[in-house]
Amino acid sequence: MRHHPAASAGSAIFRPATMIRRFVACLALVACSSSAPYNYKVEPDPRALEFVIGPLDQLAVRVWKNPDLSAEVNVRPDGIITLPLIGNVRAAGRTPTELQKDIAKRLSDFVRDEEVVVSVGLVTVNSYTFTVIGSVEHAGYHSAKAYVTVVEAIAMAGGPNRFAGSWAYIVRGKPARRIPIDLSRATSSEHAEENLVVMRGDLILVP
Repeated sequence: MRHHPAASAGSAIFRPATMIRRFVACLALVACSSSAPYNYKVEPDPRALEFVIGPLDQLAVRVWKNPDLSAEVNVRPDGIITLPLIGNVRAAGRTPTELQKDIAKRLSDFVRDEEVVVSVGLVTVNSYTFTVIGSVEHAGYHSAKAYVTVVEAIAMAGGPNRFAGSWAYIVRGKPARRIPIDLSRATSSEHAEENLVVMRGDLILVP
């Protein structure tokens, strides 16, 4: 079963000092990167995968025929949720399916196996965040309830300002790698594969 963030979006608090440090680091990464053509097909599309739960997401845990064991819970900043009877369970970093199996296994110590039917659903997604910096109108941290493409992420940041060029870069991964995005091509239906879907934690630089 696949779970995706639902629609709507917002911006998080802008921290100037942090943004400046990340901007300088990104410029250095871009300057040192190769100019060879990028293979966009190697980048994952999170829309094709089951959603991975993160801190602050709201979940609905339902235990069939056991309403007292069911609950709507928020994932704490440390990635933990607290459920009736079984207590603390790590939720962040897991898919709803993985979490569902763990909860059912724990409950089986207290409830007969044939009665332990658990479902885990996403009520509200709050963990899908990314950063847009550089030559945009509203640089800073942003969040969305649905997956967005790099072009949509830049639009959420107010779009390129008058100092912007025609390129953007996604910085992702550890160690960090930079992914070049030609904005004129990414907005064309002929090169839609270059308009990559933003991953949680991505940094988007518009020089």
